[in-house]
Amino acid sequence: MIKLLSDILYKAGIIEVIGSTNVAISDVTSDSRNVMSQGMFVALKGTKTDGHDYISDVIRKGALAIVCETLPAETDPKVTYIRVGDCAYALGIIASNFYEEPSGQLKLIGITGTNGKTTTVTLLYQLFRALGNKVGLLSTIRNYIDKEEVVSTHTTPDPVQLNKLLRKMVDAGCTYCFMEVSSHAVVQKRIAGLHFTGAAFTNITHDHLDYHETFDNYIKAKKTFFDNLDSDAFALINIDDPRAKIMVQNTRASKKTYALKSSADYKCKIIEKQFNGMLLNLDGKEIWVRLIGNFNAYNVLLSYAIATLLKQDKIALLTELSSLKPVEGRFQYIRSSQGITGIVDYAHTPDALVNVLKTIQELRGGKETIISVVGCGGDRDAAKRPEMAKIAASMSDKVILTSDNPRSEDPEKILKDMQAGLSAEALRSSLKITDRREAIRTAFALAKPGDIILVAGKGHEKYQEINGVKHPFDDMKELTEVFNTQG
Repeated sequence: MIKLLSDILYKAGIIEVIGSTNVAISDVTSDSRNVMSQGMFVALKGTKTDGHDYISDVIRKGALAIVCETLPAETDPKVTYIRVGDCAYALGIIASNFYEEPSGQLKLIGITGTNGKTTTVTLLYQLFRALGNKVGLLSTIRNYIDKEEVVSTHTTPDPVQLNKLLRKMVDAGCTYCFMEVSSHAVVQKRIAGLHFTGAAFTNITHDHLDYHETFDNYIKAKKTFFDNLDSDAFALINIDDPRAKIMVQNTRASKKTYALKSSADYKCKIIEKQFNGMLLNLDGKEIWVRLIGNFNAYNVLLSYAIATLLKQDKIALLTELSSLKPVEGRFQYIRSSQGITGIVDYAHTPDALVNVLKTIQELRGGKETIISVVGCGGDRDAAKRPEMAKIAASMSDKVILTSDNPRSEDPEKILKDMQAGLSAEALRSSLKITDRREAIRTAFALAKPGDIILVAGKGHEKYQEINGVKHPFDDMKELTEVFNTQG
């Protein structure tokens, strides 16, 4: 794709230009390693590196245009320099312009919140395809351009990759795209330049404080997404969440609400729960779905509300909702030949762990033992570690503390942080098994027929990250293997 430089700078917040804008640009990137001949390099200031330090390197590689906040001391006459006030914002606008504003050529829906984003966008992707549409998906687990799977590395890709994917979706005939919008993406302006048809807020609890530093900053990050919506968009919020109204205080979008407990535009009530699904009263109609728990009732309701706001037929919606499959790693369960139930869930925040364990407690008959295998990731919000252990101990009968993704941290230190949340009695009765595989096998060895094993924290992930290396590891695979070989 070749674009004229003057065309891709529209609305990028230009302060000064040195050189000609009447040049052809072959590519846009903020990664100095990926600069192409005749390409544009945007010098982002990151947390670890500053793109301005690589300007001379990318020029040697053939870059014809440099977008920066501070001009270099010496300029190359063969290169055009564009000084802007905010490179992160400019990158989003430029990427959108370069790929011909793809977000405006389909209906882009963004979902934000601490929990429920992945499940909801995945359900919407399944739902709209079942209704006969060509659909794009941008999620933590995987990205799709209708049927084509694209590897997912971040909850929200960088602006160039994001617009490139959206362009491919438009070219493939997609008319909808459902996208997770993380708080990181908002703060880092990865969604700058995108036009959202609608946005939804699921909930907010303590998470990512390693990045945002304070809960208030985290709330503001989510709120900024709604602040920037256009007047022709809709803003749909979970009114049961006490901070939901804050999200839409300053939005220009049309405000809509959904809830299980409160008065709202879209309502849902759980009538019956089983391990294989639940019966819901959704918008006045009874429907059986193959998902479990209050949190999934919210996800189903949100999917229904968004589809309704996008003018889909309500009867067709209810029919297709009943056939949707559970999302990988989200309350995914199996049973052994001995009648032991194993559940794998991505719950890696205190609130998510409470929701999963509460659902398990509601589903058990009464005498079954709940055995929880729980860990916390390294290089992330350490404040939630003791809280996670405390929740697991208070809501389970037996707890095994284990390693999650320790990353660059010592796994033993992480486990010690978790143990700090346990009472003396809980500490004595819990087990600490650093090796996650051994922890899962021990949980099975402790279980009796009818018991329930929860393996929480990693969900869909297929690896363990230790000292910068990702080792193959799949909770569901490990659980299935021990069930089949020993069950």
